[in-house]
Amino acid sequence: MAKILIAYFSMTGQTWAGGDIVDLEKGFTNIAAEYIQQAVGGDLFHIEQVRQYAKDHFAMIDEAKKELQENARPALKKFCDDLDDYDTVFLGYPNWWGSLPMPVLTFVEHYDWTGKRIIPFVTSGGSGFGRSLQVLEKSAKGADIDKSGLAVLGVQVEKNKAEIQRWAKEKI
Repeated sequence: MAKILIAYFSMTGQTWAGGDIVDLEKGFTNIAAEYIQQAVGGDLFHIEQVRQYAKDHFAMIDEAKKELQENARPALKKFCDDLDDYDTVFLGYPNWWGSLPMPVLTFVEHYDWTGKRIIPFVTSGGSGFGRSLQVLEKSAKGADIDKSGLAVLGVQVEKNKAEIQRWAKEKI
């Protein structure tokens, strides 16, 4: 049986949701990660950067765009010490500027992924994976990346619990 890790990057606070700015106590990707864990078991790991983004949504997306343009690798609070113990990693993130948030790349590039399976899932405002799967392929050296990952509208995550869980079970 596969040993499963659900690693995710998720933001709380202000976000754009269905045409409005809302304030989230728990980020959309975090909620999806918890649904996956409920469906298939495994361990949760929250990818968190050291420097916090601005609380204002529009200031935060400007920061994220600048990081992308600079190809930055923000420092993380911690790494998963025992990634070698896992053979399957569900990797979740929001689509930022058509790609992965840069803290996710910091996480991914920290490891040797040889022999590991990455199953990506993304939350977005409607743009799905964007080009993040191509970026992930270049960054996760040696990984078997399941390109039939799951893309969910952020505002639809809570309404799609059963779909998210069914998808996760099919992947194992």
